[in-house]
Amino acid sequence: MIRTPLVLGLLGCLLVTAASAEDKQPAGSGDAVSFYQQIRPIFQANCHGCHQPAKARGDYSMTDFAKLLAGGESGSKAIVPGRPNESYLIELITPDKDGKAQMPEGKPALNVVEIDLIKRWIAAGAKDDTPAGAKQRYDAAHPPIYSRPSPIASLDYSPDGKLLAVAGFHEVLLFDTDKYEVAARLIGISERIESVRFSPDGKKLAVAGGLPGRQGEIQVWDVAARKLTLSTASTFDTIYGASWSPDSKLIAFGCSDNSVRAIKADTGEQVLFQGAHTDWVRDTAFSVDGSHLVSVGRDMSVKLTEVATQRFVDNVTSITPGALKGGIQAIVCHPKIDQVIVGGSDGMPKVYRIYREAKRVIGDDAGHLMDLFPLSGRVFSVRVSADGKRIAAGSSLDGAGEVMVCTFNYDSDAPADIKAIMGKVPGTRSQAEKDALTAYKDKGTQLVSKTTIKDSPVYALAIHPLNKLVAAAGGDGQVRLVDADSGKIVKQLTVVPKGALAPAAKPSDLGLPVRSVDTVQTEQLPKGTKLVAIDVQPKNIEFRGPFDYAQLLVTGKLDSGETPDITRMVKLTASVDAVRFAPTGLVQPKQDGEGTLTVTLAGQTASIPFKVTGQKVLSKVDFVHDVN
Repeated sequence: MIRTPLVLGLLGCLLVTAASAEDKQPAGSGDAVSFYQQIRPIFQANCHGCHQPAKARGDYSMTDFAKLLAGGESGSKAIVPGRPNESYLIELITPDKDGKAQMPEGKPALNVVEIDLIKRWIAAGAKDDTPAGAKQRYDAAHPPIYSRPSPIASLDYSPDGKLLAVAGFHEVLLFDTDKYEVAARLIGISERIESVRFSPDGKKLAVAGGLPGRQGEIQVWDVAARKLTLSTASTFDTIYGASWSPDSKLIAFGCSDNSVRAIKADTGEQVLFQGAHTDWVRDTAFSVDGSHLVSVGRDMSVKLTEVATQRFVDNVTSITPGALKGGIQAIVCHPKIDQVIVGGSDGMPKVYRIYREAKRVIGDDAGHLMDLFPLSGRVFSVRVSADGKRIAAGSSLDGAGEVMVCTFNYDSDAPADIKAIMGKVPGTRSQAEKDALTAYKDKGTQLVSKTTIKDSPVYALAIHPLNKLVAAAGGDGQVRLVDADSGKIVKQLTVVPKGALAPAAKPSDLGLPVRSVDTVQTEQLPKGTKLVAIDVQPKNIEFRGPFDYAQLLVTGKLDSGETPDITRMVKLTASVDAVRFAPTGLVQPKQDGEGTLTVTLAGQTASIPFKVTGQKVLSKVDFVHDVN
């Protein structure tokens, strides 16, 4: 009896210690939890859509680490390092007895493993181990700075033609088409913007892109208010080819996991998943009534999916090997007829009927209505005018581009006799049937103009609603306005907002072709880091003829543990004047000799030996290898 108070006292201490330990180290704890590797992906997939600078619901942003800890309008600290039980975030994400949690709002609660990871991370001190080079650099308060114009992957005119949306560097730029000045900069989470499309009613803008190799994202912006209304994550890589349903309620897109998906534009809820493709899906288009979705991909196919049932219906294109050559990059649906125009690696825009009527026969291509007019290289973009009377296509080959515009004067689907001929295997058609198909094409399609752009590939097109202008853009970051009738370039825009040009870049650099930017060195090591070592590949170089060359890959090791590519930052010197080198790390022979190539940056050096022979020997030129 004398010992009872002591026992109770010890028991009380044990209970307090146990409670404190539980707060600091939740059940299931093991190895240290990494914010960057384990916690950040959970927040990205479930929280960043509503809690980012462009859409900080509850006045709470989770993309900035300091703001992530601080909390929002509640006044309570979201995260108290070392104290998960005092962290308001834990209260919000913990499900009740019915399995529902306050956050993420409108979504299923996080699972027990995810919640446990977050608790363990907070208990261990809620440390930020994000590498310096991986931190989000840009938001509305810190817009991107351009060292040179960014390659442009997508363009779109608003239905009234008053705005031109341009995929920029970490942002979408809205141009006022009266003044052709930047009217707004729409900055979300996505580092790469792959697709921009106005809704049919013109009220919303869909943006497809993401964080390469980490997360895809669909953004929806209120055009009038310039406000982000939706940000939803999908897959683990950038996404492509956004398209709107005719009623502006659904957004479809393609993914690098070979899937086609569609979400509700107001909530982000996924309502369609189709996995019939066997390679990346690059573009999508809804049928005229929105009941079906057509998708194209690198698997050389055009596939039809029923929206309501998510059922893969058919291959619109032939399944015969060799019918299509190379992947398909782009698709657009005619606004009035259930036909699609596709473009891809073979450089030939083609028109297909969406729905098959003929019985499938081995070797047929019953959906193929006609080829249009060929372009040089690969077709990256196809567009059709709002009235369906004109088609434009853009292509790329060896750093140059081409824009084609043709008529499409058809008011209805192909007649019965043409459909009957289409249903036959091409090799079995009579000459009269071939002539009938040619006559049908010639009746409604005529080449209007073709424009060659020597300085840049063409990746994106948009047709102005009045049909007079075609906006074309690509690798050099310039938007060229092409007169659709004459093919002449009437205006050229540099897609860099005022005041957004880095001091290191000169205005004269802005018009340079893509291949000339090698002379502009603007890359730098991440701030706050120190270079501790340099690695160079290859380890030695030997040139045996005047046409040999070597490309260096220089990798740095930072004190943060990062290993960035520093090839374009280093200084190169040679012990003997036997080689020439470019700022990109390209090394070429100059004259016979032997020496050492030294690479230097931030006090660190690395050297590799080189040997040059055979520069005075007349080389034997082979037709197939060298000329053809």
